[in-house]
Amino acid sequence: MKEAPAYVPGHQLLAGKSVLITAAAGAGIGFAAARKCAEEGCRALMISDIHPRRLEEAVARLKADTGLQNVWGQLCNVTHEEEVQALVAVAEEKLGGVDVLINNAGLGGEKRVTEMTDDEWSRVLDITLTGTFRMTRAMLPHMEKRGRGVIVNNASVLGWRAQKGQAHYAAAKAGVMALTRCSAVEAAEHGVRINAVSPSIALHEFLKKASSEELLTQLASREAFGRAAEVWEVANVMVFLASDYASYMTGEVLSVSSQHA
Repeated sequence: MKEAPAYVPGHQLLAGKSVLITAAAGAGIGFAAARKCAEEGCRALMISDIHPRRLEEAVARLKADTGLQNVWGQLCNVTHEEEVQALVAVAEEKLGGVDVLINNAGLGGEKRVTEMTDDEWSRVLDITLTGTFRMTRAMLPHMEKRGRGVIVNNASVLGWRAQKGQAHYAAAKAGVMALTRCSAVEAAEHGVRINAVSPSIALHEFLKKASSEELLTQLASREAFGRAAEVWEVANVMVFLASDYASYMTGEVLSVSSQHA
């Protein structure tokens, strides 16, 4: 099976909920998740990104394509604490309280350990792991005060598996997994759930720019279905974790993968 299945329509899994998603402009998993949340009936949606024009265009597309008009965009670089705090404050106000936070911001790349600089290592860790930590730290007090809320983090199967040239990214995603588990135990005392998805390979424009076509083809060929995931297939699992259908799940990391064992 090398062809993607038909797109799955919404089933109102997020009816009445508000959603905040980081790094959601463009054509990646974040935008797919934003579209899916709107299609699943969320009442209000805010997306963030670091690119002003792309963010503005994404908000317009979401309104036009889904019919949801309660959509806002906010610039945010998750490596800057003041921007993270500003994003959470604006989202809390605009959305009337955030029910669901999807931490999607991350940075990849390909570099062997012996060729990697401190700056290259630190940048990937700062955006992918520490950025997720900053957003979680800023959002949890609001959710805990209300006694409810859901956080969904975007990890990767590379948090479990090895791949050449991915030491920084794999270390960051393994950290996201550990952060998910530990913060979930703390948040559970206040009625807040925290889980993560771990995709293997989902093709989008950002990934194509960061990796060679040869590598992406090789990785896709290892999948049991003989293809990479569609970004919306990853978004579907994010929505499940954000929904009440996952009410007993916290501290879990779900692999969104068809790789052979």
